[in-house]
Amino acid sequence: MPSPRDRDAAGADRTLDWEVAAATAGRLMPSGPDVPRAEAARAVRELRRASIEAEAHVRELTGLGLDLPVRQGDVVDRRGWVRAAAHGLSELTGIALAGGPRSLRSELLSGVGSRGAGVQAGVVLSYLGTKVLGQYDPFLPAESGGDPGRLLLVAPNIVAAQRSLDVPADEFTMWVCLHESTHRLQFNAVPWLRDHFAENVGALLSDADSSLTELAGRLPAVLRGVRSGQESSPGVLGVVELLQGPEQRAALDRILALSTLLEGHADHVMDAVGPRVVPSVAEIRRRFTERRKGGGLLDKLLRSLLGVDAKMRQYAEGAAFTEQVVSTVGMDGFNAVWSSPQHLPTRAEITDPPAWIRRVHG
Repeated sequence: MPSPRDRDAAGADRTLDWEVAAATAGRLMPSGPDVPRAEAARAVRELRRASIEAEAHVRELTGLGLDLPVRQGDVVDRRGWVRAAAHGLSELTGIALAGGPRSLRSELLSGVGSRGAGVQAGVVLSYLGTKVLGQYDPFLPAESGGDPGRLLLVAPNIVAAQRSLDVPADEFTMWVCLHESTHRLQFNAVPWLRDHFAENVGALLSDADSSLTELAGRLPAVLRGVRSGQESSPGVLGVVELLQGPEQRAALDRILALSTLLEGHADHVMDAVGPRVVPSVAEIRRRFTERRKGGGLLDKLLRSLLGVDAKMRQYAEGAAFTEQVVSTVGMDGFNAVWSSPQHLPTRAEITDPPAWIRRVHG
C-alpha cells in the first residue's frame, strides 16, 4: 500500500490514511471460525480449484473473455481481505482524483485528519471483513503479473456461511466462485469498464470542497422535512442524494446503475450455471437470501448505516434486469451492455428493462 510520502510524491494529498484503516480493522476484527488445520487446508485447495473451474462455466454461459488466460483466485483470511480492500480503495481514489483541479483534502476531512479518517474507515472495514465472501477488485495490481485486478476468496467467511446455511461445502464453494468469476470477466473482458468506473467516482468526489458549504446549508432543511412528515425518510442513500449537486447526482446515478448491473448479472449467472454444476443451487439461494435478511438489531442497524441493505436490493434489481433482458433478446443481446458506456442501462432502465431493450435494440 502506498505510504503517505509516496502518495504526496505523486502529487496528491491524502484525505485518509489507508494503512491506519487496515491496522484498525485488523485489531477490531475476530479471526473467524475455529477450523481444524486439515479441514482448513482442504477448504483452501477447493477454493483455488473451484475459482478456475467456475470461470470456465461462466465463459461458456456468457461468451465473455473466451480468449483470456484463466488465473487462480487468491484465498485470503479476514485480515488479508482488509489489507487488500484498503489497498484497492487507495488505488481507486488515487486514479479517480489524479490530475483533478482540487486538492484531495476536503475541509471536512481536514478537521478530522487523515489518521482519524483512517480509524473511522477501519471500523467499517472490520464489520465488512466478517461478512464478505469474495471480491474481484479491478484496482488491485495482480500479484502474478498480467492484467490488473485480483479475485479474493475469504476462506473463513465462506466456511462460516456454509456451516450456517448447512449446505454441501463443495457446492457452496463453487456457487460463490461463480459469482466472483463473473465479476473478474466483466472487468477483464470489457477494456473500458475499469476506467469508466473510476472516472465516475472522480466526478462524484471532485466537487466535495465546493459543495461543503451548500451541504451544510441544506442539511437542516432536509432533516426538518423528514421529522415533520413532509418527506418520507430517505435513508442514508436518500440523504446523500438530496445533498448533492446535479453533476454529483448524475455521477452517483451512473455508479449505482453500473454496480446494480454488475451485481445482478453475477447473481443471474451463478444461478443460471448452477443446476449443471451445483445441484442444490435452488436451496442454497433460498437459504442464502434468508440469511441476508437475518441478524440481530445491531447487525441490521450497521447494515443500514453502511449501505449494505441498499446493496442487497442491488442484487435483486440487477438480477431481475438481467433475467428479463436475456429472456427477451438472449445472452448475445444482453451483452450489448458491454459494447460501450452509452449502452449501459441508466438507473431508471434498471427497473424498466423494456426501456433499455427499446433504446439499444429498437
